[in-house]
Amino acid sequence: MEQFKTYALMTGLTVLFVWFGGMIGGQAGMVIALVIAVGTNFYAYYYSDQQVLSHYHAVPVDRNSARELYEIVERLISRANLPMPQVYIIPDQVPNAFATGRDYDNSAVAVTEGLLNLLTPQEVEGVIAHELSHIKHYDMLIGTIAASLSGAIAMLANFGMMFGGNDRDRPNPIVMIALMILMPIAASIVQMTVSRSREYMADEGAARLTGHPEWLQRALSKLDNYAKGNVLHDADPQTAHMFIINPFSGVKDSLRTLFSTHPSTADRIERLEMLKRELR
Repeated sequence: MEQFKTYALMTGLTVLFVWFGGMIGGQAGMVIALVIAVGTNFYAYYYSDQQVLSHYHAVPVDRNSARELYEIVERLISRANLPMPQVYIIPDQVPNAFATGRDYDNSAVAVTEGLLNLLTPQEVEGVIAHELSHIKHYDMLIGTIAASLSGAIAMLANFGMMFGGNDRDRPNPIVMIALMILMPIAASIVQMTVSRSREYMADEGAARLTGHPEWLQRALSKLDNYAKGNVLHDADPQTAHMFIINPFSGVKDSLRTLFSTHPSTADRIERLEMLKRELR
């Protein structure tokens, strides 16, 4: 079911993208938009995971090189009924983590050295459970596709006037200008909404997987406090939605806050508190 939802969202965003191309560039715009959409989806599906892991200089580890972390992952995948993902450590002292990959058999979990140094083993388990919940629900692929097409829509808007097509193909110039302004905003809102709802779901999934919501609560509190004064090295806005805590939490920017891909940490902790009472 989750896989079907993922492909349905990919298809919906692609149709929206092609329609937008047609609105600003007529038939030529639709063709160009379709080519870009297919290429974007293909690349995001097959190669985005390795690109992001390479971008953050993630190093693959196994039981011999990171026994405690590896055993935490093994223990949790057994409960979650998932195949073993690849495990990576990012050589960065700012604590954070993310999951990536296109499906269960091609997934990866990456944590920073800073996370392993800052958190207790129980808190690390809460974080890993959160990332495995993302894998369980195909959130990594959904987030990647949404972010890729959101960026592509912004690109179409920037170069809209360069598309071919005659006057009959184009909408009213005022309508076209409005679309070029509003569509990137709408795409960002879709990306933000998808990402925020998935974070809540992953938090709940982690709490139920470990049976201890307080482990993730403590981890989120520590990670959020650290992120307010430090930015992950090589942090990229295009991949910020992947992390358990927004790596730009400490950047004072009202627009960035408005379109944040993460709900507030206080809200996440409060929801986990409610879930803790339910589990008890």
